[in-house]
Amino acid sequence: MIEIVFLVEDDPDGGYTATALGQSIFTQADDIETLRVMIREAVHCHFPDEEKRPKIIRLHIVRDEVIAS
Repeated sequence: MIEIVFLVEDDPDGGYTATALGQSIFTQADDIETLRVMIREAVHCHFPDEEKRPKIIRLHIVRDEVIAS
């Protein structure tokens, strides 16, 4: 595997959640910088063998915004 993609969303309770597409990896954090660290740690934990670990971690950040008309 060369790349793994995470869907990053605002958590309704505050902070952010990240879910890997096609893998059973989930993590959350209070801010984006911490989330990046948590995602990297989660990937290393899920793929302990460095040769099988994805070389690229891509974050797809989805954000809902509501504006008044």
